[in-house]
Amino acid sequence: MTTIVRPEDVGLNSARLARIDHHLREQYIDAGRIAGAVTLVARHGQIAHFSALGLADRERKRPMTEDTIFRIYSMTKPVTSIAMMMLIEQARCSLTDAVHRHIPEWENLRVHRYGAWPAFVTEAAHRPMTIRDLLTHTSGLTYGFTFHDAVDAGYRRVGISGGVPGEERPTTLRDMVEKLAKMPLLFSPGTRWNYSVSTDVVGYLVEKISGEPFDEFLRKNIFEPLGMRDTGFRLPDGQAGRFAANYRRQIDKRLTLEDDPENSPYLPAQSFFSGGGGLVSTATDYARFCQMLLNGGIYEGARIVSRKTLELMVQNYLPGGGDLASCATGSFSETTNDGIGFGLGFAIVLDLAKRQGHGSLGEFYWGGAASTAFWVDPEEDLFVVFLTQLMPSTAYNFRGQLRSLVYAAIEE
Repeated sequence: MTTIVRPEDVGLNSARLARIDHHLREQYIDAGRIAGAVTLVARHGQIAHFSALGLADRERKRPMTEDTIFRIYSMTKPVTSIAMMMLIEQARCSLTDAVHRHIPEWENLRVHRYGAWPAFVTEAAHRPMTIRDLLTHTSGLTYGFTFHDAVDAGYRRVGISGGVPGEERPTTLRDMVEKLAKMPLLFSPGTRWNYSVSTDVVGYLVEKISGEPFDEFLRKNIFEPLGMRDTGFRLPDGQAGRFAANYRRQIDKRLTLEDDPENSPYLPAQSFFSGGGGLVSTATDYARFCQMLLNGGIYEGARIVSRKTLELMVQNYLPGGGDLASCATGSFSETTNDGIGFGLGFAIVLDLAKRQGHGSLGEFYWGGAASTAFWVDPEEDLFVVFLTQLMPSTAYNFRGQLRSLVYAAIEE
């Protein structure tokens, strides 16, 4: 996807789409709130807006370009979820499989009642954890970086992080599941929603069930068929000059360098392939993935999953058919909660009035820790990819503002 058409050719208004760049320059880049950003808007299979603004690296004055490579963090999760659904399509596993069928040491996981590591007081779970629980973040697992409760504190003590290179983390996916086997769950599977290392465990299951290293499975079955040449768990060889710097907004609103592209942990070979947050990618690579989703699982003749599998993935699986506002626990997510459900790897728009923002029913999406975001809107035959490098992702409401700007440009 490289050809850019006139917005009017796909039912969008050029002048209104131009507001995106004006808004990002005036409110964020010129104001020093971010270094730069890449935004891609596509409709009816054509790119209608593609802009690279500001700098990819402030320290070296490198401009942002359309092929800049970004840390996409939790935008890795939908990719991993698709990989699992490919195995389910082959009947090599199912959503209802107990996780301990594939990780035997997880058969007797227990739920935290009170106490701290290593002296947790626990009780039996109501039922075993399933693959569906992992895909929907209703597993009872958590993240070590949330600083919310005694369980995530235990994760930090044993070295289970979010899988981001450079953090204290397991050495391999197998090491991760072995450490998790010794930790209690936050709640019984299927009873609540909590953002967690669940998708990292899905990556391990893909590896275990397929018999292939997880990174190789993604490369052979998703990245190569879709032409995602710059996507992987480390920076492509010789491409350090295209890698954006990652910044953190401090309490005093200053930007400080979080990860220098010249000595980033993403440069050397990896041994821990985080299905929850480990990938780097570009706007055009991720656009290919989004177009595949919008097309019902196929892109340029490469069938990744079936249309019926995508339909299954974008149902709401939250307990009682509720939204995240009624089911979520913990202190971290890559989405707001009101009017939002959760499917097999994506957030799903259930109620526009409760959401209080532009969009369509059935729109599905997710974001990443460095303020990246994408959404796919089947009703409007549209998707958007937004890439920047600013942590935390809660610093600014890029996602809501972009939705307002994009949907205001729809003419027909």
